[in-house]
Amino acid sequence: MDREEFKEKFGASGPVILPVIHVLESKQAWRNINSAIAGGCPGVFLINHDFEKEQLVPIIKEMRQAFPDIWLGVNFLAVTGKFAFPILGELQANGCKVDGYWADDARIDERRAVDDQPEADEIASVRASSGWSGLYIGGTAFKKQRDVDPAQYGKSARIATNYMDVVVTSGVATGHAADVSKINTFRENCGHTALGLASGITPENAEEYADAVDLFMVATGINHNGDFYNIDPERLKRLMDLTQT
Repeated sequence: MDREEFKEKFGASGPVILPVIHVLESKQAWRNINSAIAGGCPGVFLINHDFEKEQLVPIIKEMRQAFPDIWLGVNFLAVTGKFAFPILGELQANGCKVDGYWADDARIDERRAVDDQPEADEIASVRASSGWSGLYIGGTAFKKQRDVDPAQYGKSARIATNYMDVVVTSGVATGHAADVSKINTFRENCGHTALGLASGITPENAEEYADAVDLFMVATGINHNGDFYNIDPERLKRLMDLTQT
């Protein structure tokens, strides 16, 4: 998706901020979605960091029913779109729309030719056959996945633009800021395709990435100090004020 089209979709002038909620249970998810809405965010991601993906599905349904109009994205931890898209397609067919899917690993292989990406091609085929119509945000050179030679970041980004709506990358781990040079390389090689960043974003460093990045997927950077699970409204406000001016 074109980066300007992506921002317009959310009515944003700067990077779109979508908090990532590490779900524990329904009440905690509900409370944090309310905090995100109150803070001016257009949507959230839900992720099953502490339990199996099957346990997230009923919570997704509950949150969609409770918040019918919010942009709702999900991440099923440690699986690819090959497994996620059929679940999302079934949810959509049954009246539960999930607006976006974030995969930690979109299975881009920079060691192969640009037109020789069998795993990414298989995922694309599954996506098409699932009937799901949301945005695909695919992890590329992403934390906790296979290491990618920094010299190949550009090629990874170029390949990724052929497969997903938003290319997303990260620092080395959750809560670790990405090297600015890595983000600049991704921006250059993504061309007009929207680019997301999903680790280490804080109100203190967001400005370093704001020109290159179209989507901030943020959790620990806006949570209460030492709290992996709950949004700090004041920290969220500082980030929103910085990026939406």
